[in-house]
Amino acid sequence: MENSYAKRWLTGLILAAVIFGIIILGSPVALTIVVALFAAGGIWEYNCMVLGKGFLKEKIESMFFAAVIPFVMLFGGSQMMLAVLALCILIVFILFLGSIKEADFDVITVAKIIFGLMYIPFLMSHFILLRNLEKGILWVFFVLVLALAGDITALYVGKYLGKHKLIPLISPGKTVEGTIGLILGSTVACLIFAYFSFPGVSLLKIGILAFIGSIIGQLGDLSESAIKRNYGLKDASSLLPGHGGLLDRMDCLLFIAPFVYYYRIYVID
Repeated sequence: MENSYAKRWLTGLILAAVIFGIIILGSPVALTIVVALFAAGGIWEYNCMVLGKGFLKEKIESMFFAAVIPFVMLFGGSQMMLAVLALCILIVFILFLGSIKEADFDVITVAKIIFGLMYIPFLMSHFILLRNLEKGILWVFFVLVLALAGDITALYVGKYLGKHKLIPLISPGKTVEGTIGLILGSTVACLIFAYFSFPGVSLLKIGILAFIGSIIGQLGDLSESAIKRNYGLKDASSLLPGHGGLLDRMDCLLFIAPFVYYYRIYVID
């Protein structure tokens, strides 16, 4: 168990150092490249789960779209993003029609691919929208602080105080106590971060953002867990020692980033 925690910390610290360095020192293009890589890797893991073996053409097709979508968000904005998402739906369905060679085919494959594109690269691309805001680098860090503080607090509160299972059928390891720790840890960390980073912004609004955002992040984690459990898997892959796959690290961020972005532009602005 301790060795598992050590692997988790080592992998997490290395990954965090690389990502933080790119955010601080890199341009919006550099962040977009990181988002595109994570989105492409995440959708590969997703498709391997939901489609199973084979379907190589569909998996490569999805990775291509997943890598393109973040750059569309960067250079084209949200209006062009809608056009590209519509085009993706058309192309996915048309390519599926061309691949039908047997009478017994399953059109649900199309739904799985399209859902994956909306779920992973589209939601993940909200990091780029955040980066383009005033003090965008700090807002990207805000999302990471919200997610990481909650994750760390939940890990140790759940380990030492966790007694009541949250939703055991979806995520056997999560506890009610761990979730309470997650919410408190995220909220306190975000208030401290915002106090120094966003002077003039109401701490009440930040507190509400962090409180609701931590719950939404936990729901994002549980949503990805539901996908894994549906296919009898514990992790999306074994790419990251102690963490599972890329999707296992992205799950809460996929929900938090859009929420923080829209809260920032509609409530805080």
